[in-house]
Amino acid sequence: MTEEAAGAAGGDVGAELARARQAAGLAVADVAQQLKFAPRQIEALEEGRYGDLPPGTFARGMVRAYARLVKLDPGPLVERIAAQVAVPDNAAAVASARRPIPIVDNARRTNLTYAALSLVILAVIGAVIFEWQRDRARAEEMTFVAAAQPPAEAPKPAPTPVASASPVSPQAAPLASEEPQEKPVPPPAVEKTAPAAAAEKTATPAGRHRIGLKFERESWVEIRNRDGKILTSQLNPAGSERTVEGLPPFEVVIGNAQHVRLSYDDQPVDLAPHVKVEVARFTLK
Repeated sequence: MTEEAAGAAGGDVGAELARARQAAGLAVADVAQQLKFAPRQIEALEEGRYGDLPPGTFARGMVRAYARLVKLDPGPLVERIAAQVAVPDNAAAVASARRPIPIVDNARRTNLTYAALSLVILAVIGAVIFEWQRDRARAEEMTFVAAAQPPAEAPKPAPTPVASASPVSPQAAPLASEEPQEKPVPPPAVEKTAPAAAAEKTATPAGRHRIGLKFERESWVEIRNRDGKILTSQLNPAGSERTVEGLPPFEVVIGNAQHVRLSYDDQPVDLAPHVKVEVARFTLK
């Protein structure tokens, strides 16, 4: 089949789905609500603009779900659009999956906030340590007071000579009595000031969460963080794994969800309750 014939066949599929929807009395918004797709995706499918849709399994799943909703046989319709939604090269998909996830602005601002808080806390701790050391030095100066010195000993008087015709044995002059020395008075005890307790470091929870994905078969995944920014939006080959980090709540869309294993902060999450026509849509908080 040539490219023009394939495009015509794809357009016929979208037109056929649109006619069946109108015959059933449904609007585009009704189909989008029941299938959990965006109205712009339903419009792109009906107009044959498959380039505006995720390739491969996701687009085929949309056609299959749409056909079942409007009571059409999905098999022939899926075969007719096979050339328009061909699966991309696995090598390119793997290379795309290995690209690092860019750090969003919120994460950068959060890191700067943590760095500023850490500097403030370190400054407070340094000031407390400085005051404690200064108080300790003052206490030591007050404790070591010099003891009182004992009084000096009085000098002994010299003997007085006596004049006499005959030699007289001089008497030894009495020695001055020594006064008892005063005992040194111990210095008064000075109570040392206890060092101030260091300020407790308050830790702010990072608030970031991690989503892990393991793909048993090829699957399209789109994840948005709480600001609506896309963390990942791509086709993932079978056998690959992917990890995404960000700030919750996360809006998650997974195609071919029955073949995907998801964990949230290393805890497994059951996707079965969220799967409708091979696509899971849910919110992780």
